[in-house]
Amino acid sequence: MTDKTVFAVNDMSCNHCVGAIRKSLEEALPGAEIDVDLASHKVSFTGDRAKGEEAIREAGYTPEAA
Repeated sequence: MTDKTVFAVNDMSCNHCVGAIRKSLEEALPGAEIDVDLASHKVSFTGDRAKGEEAIREAGYTPEAA
């Protein structure tokens, strides 16, 4: 079983943000299991933690340890 990484992304505020983060993660981590939850401001994914964190930053958001 692959561990999931969870980040709080408190500057995610709308569905556009959700889509931008999901798209960036899908490009950086093909085949990863990705969950972007606007209500809780949590993003979780399987795969390389550093690549995922960088993908969220490249999308313009600030991931923090959750």
